[in-house]
Amino acid sequence: MNIGERAIDPNDSFSLPRALFRKLVHLCSYHFILKRDRTTSTEVAGLELTILPSVFHPKVFVTSGFFAHFLQSLDLAGKSVVEVGTGSGVLSLSAAKAGASSVLALDINPAAVKAAQLNAERNGLQQVRALESNLFSAVPASSQFDVIISSPPSFSGEPRDTADRAWHAGPGYRDIAPLFTQAAPRLKLDGRMYLLLSSDTNLALFDSLIAAAGFVSQRIATRSIWIEAFYLYELRLRGAASS
Repeated sequence: MNIGERAIDPNDSFSLPRALFRKLVHLCSYHFILKRDRTTSTEVAGLELTILPSVFHPKVFVTSGFFAHFLQSLDLAGKSVVEVGTGSGVLSLSAAKAGASSVLALDINPAAVKAAQLNAERNGLQQVRALESNLFSAVPASSQFDVIISSPPSFSGEPRDTADRAWHAGPGYRDIAPLFTQAAPRLKLDGRMYLLLSSDTNLALFDSLIAAAGFVSQRIATRSIWIEAFYLYELRLRGAASS
């Protein structure tokens, strides 16, 4: 199945008011959640989390819990895992809970890196290490992993600041467009990449980026809410998928 299949029809009569409502939601989320200046604590998927200012809040937004529960249902015993865009670290910690022997949590936001490391220590998951990185920039090209996970920003558009990069990936998804070409050589031939996208994302664009990087994708789970749907995909390298 192509990622672009079943994307929301831009000619749908509900699309314009829905889009305006989404913009309002994101504006409020940015000012009252991402831009908050205090540290909070929360619990998601059985994990105790410290949320620092500017870090994506996994309790407020249902995507994190949806993805975290999926990862915890996997058998990752002995696997090496890397997450791109870790935020609070909830997904990396979930991979560790599923048995991963090593987890590298990457984020371009220094506050997210600090939060992920704090949360790994808070939950006793010493196999998780957080590292500041723009996509895979801090990861040697020779490094390979059994599993790659990512829940990238849903929207194109220039981010207001580092905090807003959790929502906006630059015009034309500039900031995350290289994700798949960087991921492909770092994934073991029999490995898997798990990706969470929104129905508000340009799914057709992601489909083309994924295919161009040498992956094939399969939608494996969906979570719908009133104004949005979230799609979880499993990606495999084309050579492995055809073998």
